[in-house]
Amino acid sequence: MGTDQQSLFGTDGVRGVANSDLTPDLAFNLACAAGESISGHVVIGRDTRRSGPMLLSAVSAGFNSVGIDVVDLGIIPTGAVSRLTRDTAATYGVVISASHNPPEDNGIKFFARDGAKISAEIERTIELRYFENRPYKRAIGANIGIQTVMADAIDRYVNKVKKTVSYSMAGLEFVIDTANGSAFMAAPRLFEAVGASIEVIADSPSGMNINDGVGATHPEAVAKAAKGKIGLSFDGDADRLIAVDEDGRVVDGDVIMAIFANWQLERGKLEGNTVVVTVMSNLGFIKAMERLGIEVIITPVGDRNVVEAMRKSKSVVGGEQSGHILLEDRATGDGLRTALRLMEVIASTGKELRELRTVMTELPQVLTNVKVASKNGWQDNAAISKATAAAERELGTRGRILVRASGTEPLVRVMVEAPTASEAESIAATVADTVKSELS
Repeated sequence: MGTDQQSLFGTDGVRGVANSDLTPDLAFNLACAAGESISGHVVIGRDTRRSGPMLLSAVSAGFNSVGIDVVDLGIIPTGAVSRLTRDTAATYGVVISASHNPPEDNGIKFFARDGAKISAEIERTIELRYFENRPYKRAIGANIGIQTVMADAIDRYVNKVKKTVSYSMAGLEFVIDTANGSAFMAAPRLFEAVGASIEVIADSPSGMNINDGVGATHPEAVAKAAKGKIGLSFDGDADRLIAVDEDGRVVDGDVIMAIFANWQLERGKLEGNTVVVTVMSNLGFIKAMERLGIEVIITPVGDRNVVEAMRKSKSVVGGEQSGHILLEDRATGDGLRTALRLMEVIASTGKELRELRTVMTELPQVLTNVKVASKNGWQDNAAISKATAAAERELGTRGRILVRASGTEPLVRVMVEAPTASEAESIAATVADTVKSELS
């Protein structure tokens, strides 16, 4: 979050340490700025962070003060907020969550009427209004917005999503990890509704244990619990899915997308014969799609970029290596819906996940996160550019390197793919050391 540069939004909404960077005052005024020139109502969902109710109250009050009614959806996955935004014809859907970030962080992100994230242009309009330093147009009397609760929000979501399933899940057994986050109630309810047999871990949120050694960023937790079964691991707001196969091997977003693309291709339902991924996708994914004759559209990082490209190309498979997967509705990542689709593939093909994953062979990939004092100007740093160019020459066509700043944290990420893990680790360490010495 960079208020010093007259900006609030990163690649996934407004984020920061709750009550330090992301204060109730900021949340209140952000909602005022977003709500001042709209009509209709707003739906709001959150994850299990201790700071969630505080920020929910501030956001709700902000919208109410400029005359906008809000509907509290409770603790609910991001994908459910997107779907209920569409189903209730809300002007905005709002998610209060910092996704995979630590428990002390929180965030606020907005969905438009179509269930996709608001455009960069709308974000900028909200920012400009926020920083204008003028009084907001306060509603008076009967024009003040009200707050209501949608007590059956999870049931509405479950009932809608289960209707998208075309194959019986009876007899399928999974272990699911809800990261002590927003899916801890919705995920078991959904999977039981479609007849799957599940064991659930990390479903006891305390407010401060979300993502703590569990969830999509820690798939080893579900791998340990699964013991020969398939594991399904979500992040704090459940817009990501990372799976674990029967051998305990991680099945990331690239592998999941490759499985989906191949399945849809075999069924003659891969619209446009395309998939959409970001620059972070493994080179092994690109090569696998080439072998299958599927066109790959590559976008910058961020699921909003994936959504835009999918809508232009009419793709029905897209997403990010991190587990944000987008399907036919081309709206936003929904980890629970992604998990159901993976179950569908297994049920319809009769194949185990460890067999399905062989559709692609991943190149060894190393991702090093370097904590920096400031991300500003890293692209123009001569030493970093020199180190990156040297790595590119060393790799040639055998692999690749990507250096980029995180959109949500004070990090510069160094990603290297190479024929061997040792070579990838060595090159990544060299470039990361340069980034650290220059920016930390």
